[in-house]
Amino acid sequence: MDGLHGDDAFGASSNPAMKWRDQMARRFQYYLDKSTPHAGLRWVGTLVMAAIYCLRAYFVQGFYIVTYGLGIYLLNLLIGFLSPQVDPESEGPALPTKGSDEFKPFIRRLPEFKFWYAFTKALVVAFTLTFFSIFDVPVFWPILLMYWIVLFVLTMKRQIRHMIKYKYVPFSLGKQELNSA
Repeated sequence: MDGLHGDDAFGASSNPAMKWRDQMARRFQYYLDKSTPHAGLRWVGTLVMAAIYCLRAYFVQGFYIVTYGLGIYLLNLLIGFLSPQVDPESEGPALPTKGSDEFKPFIRRLPEFKFWYAFTKALVVAFTLTFFSIFDVPVFWPILLMYWIVLFVLTMKRQIRHMIKYKYVPFSLGKQELNSA
């Protein structure tokens, strides 16, 4: 029974690679936790990464399929970010539909931090893929770009109609004030 307590039961403390991995995971989580209240700085860093990715794709003149896949994934994330957690179409009116209804805060299906984290991870993966020529599939990029633009416009049109129909705004515009007559 001497070696069967704590991490020793699975051999994690005796394996240096597992120790190092666990230590790196804890350090990574520590920095993620520290970055949580700094949304503006997080997004600036991510946008700088996106600009670097765009420059890399431009100068390499390739990886259009990777960029298209990244664009589709980011569009999917954006829809989750703009959608309410409970869809009023399927669950009934959870959001207020009249001015006299009770105020219910907008709760996103995909919270801002998870949106940012998934966005950043996708950029890192796409950037890494640009270093492997197997992912540089030759395509006519203007067709992909036009298809993505059409997809974006149609998706956003549907999302905006949904917002108007159920009267919700997915952005906080400050403290709400009551109109006094």
